[in-house]
Amino acid sequence: RVYAVARFSDAALPAALEADGVIPLRADLTDARVVASLADCANVLHLVGQKFGTKADPTGTWMQNVGAAVHVAARYRGSRIVMFSTGNVYPRTRVADGGVRESHTLHAEGEYSASCVGRERIFQHAAMTHGARVLLYRLCYACDLRYGVLTDIASRVYAGEPVPLEMGYANVIWQGDANALALRALTVASADAPALNVSGAIVSVRDVAMRLAERMGVRAVFAGEEALDALVVNTEALRATLPHDAMPLDTLLDWTASWVSRGGRLLGKPTKFEVRSGSY
Repeated sequence: RVYAVARFSDAALPAALEADGVIPLRADLTDARVVASLADCANVLHLVGQKFGTKADPTGTWMQNVGAAVHVAARYRGSRIVMFSTGNVYPRTRVADGGVRESHTLHAEGEYSASCVGRERIFQHAAMTHGARVLLYRLCYACDLRYGVLTDIASRVYAGEPVPLEMGYANVIWQGDANALALRALTVASADAPALNVSGAIVSVRDVAMRLAERMGVRAVFAGEEALDALVVNTEALRATLPHDAMPLDTLLDWTASWVSRGGRLLGKPTKFEVRSGSY
């Protein structure tokens, strides 16, 4: 059985899940009594998190990112858990160094980053105290055609808006690859609660914008200059632990350019990859 647990603000989603054989369970994971009533599961993907609107609602962000984690970690202490985290738990590092590794000291810059570090610590505690098998899945940045760094850049380029360059580099990975890797990651969850950076190659924002512009038949406009550092991660451990054939960047650029230029549906949730202050 596969259960999908959420508040389901999208009223059509439960029916769509049921059509695919998934059992939807409506629940508020910040409520300990509700979490305690959920079905037993040997394998858990903890996808809960809030980033957008953190600046306006820091309390809500902490409840979603840390409060819910407390209840889920306690309820599923005997399960294998892939806990979705983020590259935002790291500091910016020199791009020339190839991205930050999993062993790097964490650095909370802003409410969102701090709450994400807190979420990791909750699941680490469950592993240390109760023997839960956990993997800290530090994902950045997953790209679907409806959202993601590539869509953010393509939308600016197609609208003739300047593409900011101060955060001049980012990691990108196709959402489908990230999903497949998350399921495979259950096999490497352990009581040591290891962390794993999950993404693709580091790309240049300027280069990606120019390649998207060429595909869409428009001109890319830029603002600012690239800093020497950026929020980028090293993915050598991922390739060694979960070898995979990633979706080629050229394919993602082709798809994204076509989707945006044809007016494909967007989710309206920008990644804010360009933010350097830690305030989202």
